[in-house]
Amino acid sequence: MTDAISSILSQIRAHETRMRGMSDVASGNGIAPTAGTAAGGVEGASGGGFKSAMSNAIDNVSKVQNDASQLQQAFEMGDPKADLARVMVAMQQSQVAFRATVEVRNRLVQAYQDVMNMPI
Repeated sequence: MTDAISSILSQIRAHETRMRGMSDVASGNGIAPTAGTAAGGVEGASGGGFKSAMSNAIDNVSKVQNDASQLQQAFEMGDPKADLARVMVAMQQSQVAFRATVEVRNRLVQAYQDVMNMPI
């Protein structure tokens, strides 16, 4: 479960880095073809992209939440393998993952609003 949270946080950091790079693009600096993309072409299907990264991140958050919920139910039923410490850690990991997802959504909405409010 810690790996899932680390994965989500690294994706958020990568997204923040990309957003910082957007200021270079907006000013006209740093515009160049990216690796794996032909000039004037589009990214290949094997490249994944933002959609697949977001989908994977959301799937990971869902898995973490489901695992925490199952562990909580096992604890409530008296399963000796589900101790209170594990349940609490799993619930906190689930909460952190969800908060990170909400923060990414908020930033995406803000970026969309910024783009839509740009003068033509």
